Amino acid sequence: MSELERLRQQKKKIEKGGGEARIQAQHEKGKLTARERLTLLFDKDTFTEIGGLRTHHCSEFGMEGLDLPGDGVVTGFGMVDGRLVYAYAQDFTVQGGSLGEVHAEKIVRVQDEALKNGAPIVGLMDSGGARIQEGINALIGFGKIFRRNTLASGVIPQLSAIMGPCAGGAVYSPAITDYILMVNGSSNMFITGPDVIRSVTGEKVSAEELGGAAVHNTVSGVAHRLAKDDKDCIAQLRQLLGYMPSNNREQAPRAKSIDKKERRAVKLDTIVPDNPKKSYDMYTVIKEIVDLGSFYEIQPGYAKNIITGYARIDGRVVGVIANQPQVDAGCLDVNASDKAARFIRCCDSFNTPLLTLVDVPGFLPGTRQEYDGIIRHGAKMLFAYSEATVPKISVVTRKAYGGAFIGMCCSTLGADATFAWPSAEIAVMGAAGAANIVFRKEIKAAADPEAKRAQKIQEYEEKFSNPYVAAQYGFIDDVIEPSETRSRVLRVLEACEGKRESMPEKKHGNMPL
Repeated sequence: MSELERLRQQKKKIEKGGGEARIQAQHEKGKLTARERLTLLFDKDTFTEIGGLRTHHCSEFGMEGLDLPGDGVVTGFGMVDGRLVYAYAQDFTVQGGSLGEVHAEKIVRVQDEALKNGAPIVGLMDSGGARIQEGINALIGFGKIFRRNTLASGVIPQLSAIMGPCAGGAVYSPAITDYILMVNGSSNMFITGPDVIRSVTGEKVSAEELGGAAVHNTVSGVAHRLAKDDKDCIAQLRQLLGYMPSNNREQAPRAKSIDKKERRAVKLDTIVPDNPKKSYDMYTVIKEIVDLGSFYEIQPGYAKNIITGYARIDGRVVGVIANQPQVDAGCLDVNASDKAARFIRCCDSFNTPLLTLVDVPGFLPGTRQEYDGIIRHGAKMLFAYSEATVPKISVVTRKAYGGAFIGMCCSTLGADATFAWPSAEIAVMGAAGAANIVFRKEIKAAADPEAKRAQKIQEYEEKFSNPYVAAQYGFIDDVIEPSETRSRVLRVLEACEGKRESMPEKKHGNMPL
């Protein structure tokens, strides 16, 4: 056999991973193999593997006789929509994708290369966890990966897809990355599994109930997107990469808009109900402002009282943060504050302008919120907006009361432009509540208290609870027709393309985590 033929046979063996039987078992679970996933992720024939010939060198507990192709992980780089991206995919067909010393070294290698070359990195997780036979060497590998995740944070986009099990210490690498996608029905994440929980606490819970994709997309907020299967997950990864730049020195790719540049969104002129107690759908507002079909939501199933996501306006990528009046009246609470703050910081890290749509009656009241630390969590939003140096545009559509108005990026938090619709109510609190406090004695002493209350509410609305007072004091730049919101936002985005803003010199701020 020639050396060339020997090489070819060795490569074919490596490409088969754990062998046909285990590949078949993977398929029977509705899962793709590591290499199949990478083929879908990268543009055709662009993937270049790194370290394919590497394998373990452990000789304990029977490992000396085991052949583990690639040590259970496929690593390399290629092109996604013509842009350089690094990736690693754990191979569950090889020793359950368990992480050993060499497995970790391969991941660390592509992390280093991605950071050095200013390119995004994608991790496809499908692993039984640390390789027990390698003991401390496996654990040390996790530490090396976590540190590089942290060093790369805010420098290059880091995306994680949980496409199988991800347990114990392994969960912290995706947790540090920018976004986590999970596959419904086949992926799970947890620190301690069902068996450990049962033995320690007596609780009986399944892996799906404990850390399934639905749980982390709706209850814990750990994950950011839910995929129906492996193919959908990879398609979403490619889509999400399109909204992010390659690194923090670049802008996100600008797309050719199929929408009219300064289209009037006539539907918005009548969307806000005359009755302030009635809700409307903020998704409609978003979709009328941004380019047709361009909105990609982040964490759509979690903290639904606030909406976060990427969109394009005349092809430019923007990050959208918006209160949703249809859920808890759009109030800010602990989870909504966390969700928004993290998205704001990610957008700021990667030069993505922020569009904030405001309809917020306040922070959600109650002992549960106070005990859960709404003060601390709400402060995260204030901190994130104040720290952000990207272009910031705010539009008040209706209610903007109290500290929550400040928290939704008012002018004093550094907004570059603040607009209000004629329906805006900008005040310390709602007119009814304010009148009950300010004019309490007059109302009580009146012959007809209800008539007096109505009179005082109207008086308060005319004096304070409207956008014109805020505009007179310069807290609002202009009161605009709702239908012209898209064009006004676009003009500010164009004006702020060259924005440069420096923060005071410091190592880093002390965010209220």
